[in-house]
Amino acid sequence: MIRICLFFSALMMVFLPTKAQRYEKTTLGAKATINQTTVEIQFYSPTLVRVLKWPAGNTFTKQSLSVIKVPEKTPIKIQENKDRLLISSKELVATLNLKDGQVTFRRPDGTALLNEKGAGSSFTDFTDSGTKTYTVAQSFVLEKEEPIYGLGILQNGKLSQRNQKIRMVQNNTWDFVTFFQSIKGYGLFWDNYSPTTFNDNAEETSFSSEVGDGIDYYFMYGGNADGVVAGMRNLTGQVPMFPLWTYGFWQSKERYKSQTELVGVVKKYRELGVPLDGVIQDWQYWGNNYLWNAMDFLNPEFSNPQKMVDDVHNLNAHLIISIWSSFGPATKQYHKLDSIGALFNFATWPESGSETWPPNMNYPSGVRVYDAYHPKARDIYWDFLNKGLFSRKIDGWWMDSTEPDHLSFKPADMDTKTYLGSFRKVRNAYPLMAVGGVAEHQRAASADKRVFILTRSAFAGQQRYGANTWSGDITSSWESLRNQIPAGLNFSLCGIPYWNSDIGGFFAGGYNKSWNDGSGAKNPLFQELYVRWLQFGAFTPMMRSHGTDVPREIYQFGEKGEPVYNAIESAIKLRYSLLPYIYSTAREVTNEQSTFMRALMMDFSKDKNVSNINNEYLFGPSILVAPVINAQYTPETIVKTNEKTGWNKKDNDKEKATVTETFTQPKATKVYLPAGVAWYDFWTNQMHNGGQEVLKTTTLSTIPLFVKAGSIIPIGPDVQYASEKNWDNLEIRIYEGADGSFTLYEDENDNYNYEKGIYATINFNWNNKTKTLSIADRKGSFPGMLSSRKFKILKVMADQSTETGVKNDHKEITYMGRRIAVKF
Repeated sequence: MIRICLFFSALMMVFLPTKAQRYEKTTLGAKATINQTTVEIQFYSPTLVRVLKWPAGNTFTKQSLSVIKVPEKTPIKIQENKDRLLISSKELVATLNLKDGQVTFRRPDGTALLNEKGAGSSFTDFTDSGTKTYTVAQSFVLEKEEPIYGLGILQNGKLSQRNQKIRMVQNNTWDFVTFFQSIKGYGLFWDNYSPTTFNDNAEETSFSSEVGDGIDYYFMYGGNADGVVAGMRNLTGQVPMFPLWTYGFWQSKERYKSQTELVGVVKKYRELGVPLDGVIQDWQYWGNNYLWNAMDFLNPEFSNPQKMVDDVHNLNAHLIISIWSSFGPATKQYHKLDSIGALFNFATWPESGSETWPPNMNYPSGVRVYDAYHPKARDIYWDFLNKGLFSRKIDGWWMDSTEPDHLSFKPADMDTKTYLGSFRKVRNAYPLMAVGGVAEHQRAASADKRVFILTRSAFAGQQRYGANTWSGDITSSWESLRNQIPAGLNFSLCGIPYWNSDIGGFFAGGYNKSWNDGSGAKNPLFQELYVRWLQFGAFTPMMRSHGTDVPREIYQFGEKGEPVYNAIESAIKLRYSLLPYIYSTAREVTNEQSTFMRALMMDFSKDKNVSNINNEYLFGPSILVAPVINAQYTPETIVKTNEKTGWNKKDNDKEKATVTETFTQPKATKVYLPAGVAWYDFWTNQMHNGGQEVLKTTTLSTIPLFVKAGSIIPIGPDVQYASEKNWDNLEIRIYEGADGSFTLYEDENDNYNYEKGIYATINFNWNNKTKTLSIADRKGSFPGMLSSRKFKILKVMADQSTETGVKNDHKEITYMGRRIAVKF
């Protein structure tokens, strides 16, 4: 009997370890092989989990192009409960089903967050340019009424991206980021750069990518939208400070044809007294298309480029210049890059060496896109940029075609070899590599001037490169304007806060009486659209007027005193008055992972009415913006172009209407005010309770703006450019009705000394009960800082029993950098 017991005891000792080996502990978590698939769960932090899957028997290693985070040492607990493996941190529980490989995520209190669809992973054999690999897909199951946001810059006009099928391949006007976040406070980044399909329907939500040796995604929990944004930036990179001058008004067009014309624009704005911080030079300053992107002034109309740059600077303005991802065959760059095999062979813009339209294909341009994935190619790119343009003290880079332009698409184009494999494998990350190459090189070359890049495309992680992405060559139409608001909001919800659009839309030929005669600026149909777009642009991270066919400078629209001119000037001056608020918000974006353009669900997630509002948002923490996005004075004109390929000058005479309009009658539009707070009309100071729709009277010069009760907003001086005056005599507006705070931020405006702590902050705190504003001791210092200043404190209050609802109280104080309390 004793022998039998010993035998069974030994037998149990043999088999017990077999059961324990259903999974393997790893440095960051655990992994297991289930149904011929290896699944590994890695905790990068208590709120960030990486999930890897690959066919058993293979190996899967990858150096991410987007992710730069080094995993933190995270205490985790691993438990096996029947057929489930629970891997837990103090913030998250990731569960692996040991029977079918399903991964689920929940909070430690049991709150469900996201589930993979059972057996929802797939690996389909695929040969990528001769290399055996897989097409990979992963499905998830969302709650039926769960809004999700993100996916990049989308021109579909939607805020929530439920019930969408989107083919994600970078193009001119759609910039894709394989990331979404949920109203439930989590986000998911699908780390794959090949052509990808996002699909959401009643059965599942999935990502499917053409090329992948394995499945690789990151799940992050933030608790709310700001927390998710912080998680994405923690994973893929933080946002640097932009120069103060980038937040002023920018004038551009396609294109200034001489240095005399370009400098003349700045001079004219100065003569008119209309604020301006910069002008942008578009393409062909290099000459003909065979010299495409030579990064040098070879066009005889730019015969003295250093004088042009100096003239702009002497007028207290800045200059940004166009550079591209491709080179003409007569350029030095082309030959240097070709010598290391760093040029692609697919068709790109411009197709013809002739500048006529349509392109004369009897004379192909020979322009080729460069391999931005190649580190040596990025070195070459910067070497020429540095010698030809940066050395001339040009202030920033307009990186066009960073998606890049890919015309006459052929399936074989995706087999093009890059430094990192096939173009197919890394397609969507091209803008990240192109922009990153310039940003990293400039930062290494100089800490005295902050990197500023205006780019047409983006991918996850691009926020770390000092880049502001614009929404491409969109059409000049009301529909296009409407689409820009959710496009900017969804892009911001991917963790990339700097976004803008061509004010007025790019293609505007339909508003001219005859082709390209510039008469559209006098056409009321375009005038109304342009003014409304400009007012929207005043509340985006970059206010930049640009387009073709119709000139956009303020003096093209009339003279001072006329309604359209006055409306344009009013919008620009409003932008400048808010610069202290905007620059302080920029500091919150950099230091606190905040966001400029805030979808209403970010701050009012408990109000279900705002979960899919696509035509309003908060700009910074306090100002609700409801742009006028429908024509009120004129009929809407429909302008159709091929936005994906861009540069389609096809003119439609049927859409050219003749309208006479004086723009003098007041109009009205409806605005929803989120629940839970009171709101002040920015223009009249009338207070409204939240949770209701109000009818707001508008004129051509005003759009609906509302300020949240408890807000503190600094109003800056009347200036002609951003840094013209120190922020003395600021008006500090207190919107009573709730406690509030605001931190005024100042630094040297255009270097990286702020990273060394060379900056100053002043904290303002409003106690609504005691009606007291406390201004704290100034913290920090920087050269040129004001040691003392005056503040005009304006308390905005409301009495709803009066018709206007307006009462104000103000006091003037001198602030010496020491704490002071102002009681009303």
